[in-house]
Amino acid sequence: MAEAARMQRKTYLPGVLVHYEPAPDVGLVPVVFDSPHSGYEYPGDFDHVVPRDMLRRAEDAFVDDLYADAPAAGAAFLKALFPRAYIDPNRHEDEVDLEMLSEPWPRPVRASEKAEMGLGLIRRLIKGRVQIYDRPLTVSEIMARIESYHRPYHDALAAMIEERLASFGAVWHVNCHSMRTTGRHQGKAIPREDFVLGDREGESCDPAFTEFVAERLRAMGYSVQINHPFKGAELVARFGRPLAGCHSLQIEVNRGLYMDEDRIEKHAGFGALKGNVDRLIADICLFAQQQLNSH
Repeated sequence: MAEAARMQRKTYLPGVLVHYEPAPDVGLVPVVFDSPHSGYEYPGDFDHVVPRDMLRRAEDAFVDDLYADAPAAGAAFLKALFPRAYIDPNRHEDEVDLEMLSEPWPRPVRASEKAEMGLGLIRRLIKGRVQIYDRPLTVSEIMARIESYHRPYHDALAAMIEERLASFGAVWHVNCHSMRTTGRHQGKAIPREDFVLGDREGESCDPAFTEFVAERLRAMGYSVQINHPFKGAELVARFGRPLAGCHSLQIEVNRGLYMDEDRIEKHAGFGALKGNVDRLIADICLFAQQQLNSH
C-alpha cells in the first residue's frame, strides 16, 4: 500500500536520481529524507580496474530501502542512483584529489583530510590502499561527472528543501547513511554503536531535534552516539541553517543490524530494522508538525 502510494509521485533522472513525493491524498509535512550513497547503477564510462564487488563496499547498500516509505508519512525522499565511488554527492565539488589528475586542475581546490586519503569527491582508493584506476583522470572527465551527477543531485535536494521551507516556514532534513560495524583506531578494531547522529556539533540543526531522534532510537533499544565518529559532511553542512529554519541531521546506521557486509546482502534482521525506521520516520514527521504548531 505504501509502495503504491509512493510510486504515484516521482521525478526520475535516468542513472542519476529518483525524487519521490507523497501521493496527492497524503498530507505533506515539512520533512525531507535523502540517501546519497545507496546507488548502484554504474555508468558505462566508469572504467575502474578493481572488481565491482570491491567497489560496492563503498555503497550504503539498502539504505534507500530502509527509508523508502517516507513519502507514505508525508515526507519527500531523494535517492542517488549512481554509485558513491564514481562521484560522491556528500563531498564539496571542489574537494578534488589532485594526485589522480593527468593535468593541472583549473578550478579552486578545497583541501580536506578525506581527499588526502584518496576518498575525496572522486575516490582514488578502495579498501585502504587499492587503486581504483590504472591511469590518471582528465579534467574533462571529472567535470562531466560533476555536471551530470553531482550538481543535479544537489540541485534536486535544494529544490525539495526550499519548497518546503517556503511552504511551511521551516524544514527538517534527514541525511541517511550506513556505517561499517567496526572502525579502526591505532590499528585496533573498535565496535560501533547501532546509530550515530551527526549535527556538526549543533551547527546544522537545533540540538533538540538531535536529542529527540536519539531518544526515540534509544527507546527502541538501540545504542546511539552523537557526533562521534561522524559529525556530518557536505550535505548537512550545506543545507543545515537552523537560524533560517532549515534543520539538517545525518543518521548513520550500523550495517550489522541488517546486512551481511561481506556478501552485501540483507539478512534476517532487515525486516525488524525497517519496521523501526518506519516508526522513526513517523515520529520525525510528527515532531516537525508539533514544532510548527508551537511557534
